[in-house]
Amino acid sequence: MLILLEALTAVQVALLTIYDMCKAVDRGMVMQGITLLEKRGGKSGSFVNR
Repeated sequence: MLILLEALTAVQVALLTIYDMCKAVDRGMVMQGITLLEKRGGKSGSFVNR
């Protein structure tokens, strides 16, 4: 679970970096649709979001 949380945090940081670079063009940008699509292994097994 810790690796999954780290991955989602990394995605958020990357998006904030992109937002920071693009805010001069459009400050009204919205980041959305950040969700887990697929997970393999771990204690709870595999997961695919359909």
